[in-house]
Amino acid sequence: MALKRWMYRDGRPNQLTKIINKGWAFIHSLGIFPNYLVTLEVLGRQSGKTISFPLAMTVMNRERYIVSMLGEEVNWVRNVRAEKGKASLRHGITEQVFLQEVDVTQRAPILKAFLARARGARPHIPVDKDAPVAEFEKIASKYPVFRVKTIE
Repeated sequence: MALKRWMYRDGRPNQLTKIINKGWAFIHSLGIFPNYLVTLEVLGRQSGKTISFPLAMTVMNRERYIVSMLGEEVNWVRNVRAEKGKASLRHGITEQVFLQEVDVTQRAPILKAFLARARGARPHIPVDKDAPVAEFEKIASKYPVFRVKTIE
């Protein structure tokens, strides 16, 4: 747990973590791991270059969601917001998607489901994965959640 927090000190990946994330983004994009491990691709708001980032996706009620385990201030969240939700997900194939931000009042059960699936996120979200949904409601405003909509 301490290692994971060190890797993302101040909510930003350190140099080693950036290298690791690039590797995982590549591996997730190949589609060889479970289908909930995806690579998010979004245009950088400052560089204009495509930024790739590995994420764990959560499915609830046949809807797909991605969660920012590091909160509001991470670059991929800022980039998605700057692009008004336009992004791509890769997992063997590339899928053009629209990421619709979920209202804070609806995030708690999604956050709970996310922690059940994404073990690597557990050190970053200060609620136990087995806590009641009410505990997740207390922190929901700090962790953006996006509904994944396929663009046809």
